[in-house]
Amino acid sequence: MRILVPYDGSEQADAALQYAATRHADGEFVLLHVLDFVEAGYSAAPEAALAGYWEEWYEQAESSAEEMLENASATLEADIDIETEIITGPPAKAIVEYVETEDIDAIVIGSHGRDGLSRILLGSVAETVVRRSPVPVTVVR
Repeated sequence: MRILVPYDGSEQADAALQYAATRHADGEFVLLHVLDFVEAGYSAAPEAALAGYWEEWYEQAESSAEEMLENASATLEADIDIETEIITGPPAKAIVEYVETEDIDAIVIGSHGRDGLSRILLGSVAETVVRRSPVPVTVVR
C-alpha cells in the first residue's frame, strides 16, 4: 500500500506522519511538499515584482523543503520505505493531481498547517483534499 503524507513542517503534518507510520508500518510512504507561489506572493508582495525574485525564491524554497523532508524522514524507523517529492502549485489542487497521476492508495493529512490570514484567504487544504480525493483520506488532528 502506498500512502501519501502531505508535509509542510507543521505540528499537524508531524502528527499525520507519525500516525501513518504507526498504522501502516508495512506500507510505502510518499512524503510530499508543495511549494505554493500564491502564498509566497502574499508574504513578499512588493519584492515579488523585482527581477529574479521568483527564481531565487524557488531555489531557497526547494532547498528548505529538501532539508525539511529529510529531517522528517529521519524521524521514522530505518526500515520504513519512504520517498520524498517536491511539487509546485496550489496545495490542495497539487495534492489531488499528484494522487490522480501516481500510484497512491490513501492519504494521511494533518488537519491544518496554516495560521491566521493565509488560512482564511486560502481555505483549508485538508478539507479540499477530503472533498476531491479519488482515494481514502485520513485527517489527523
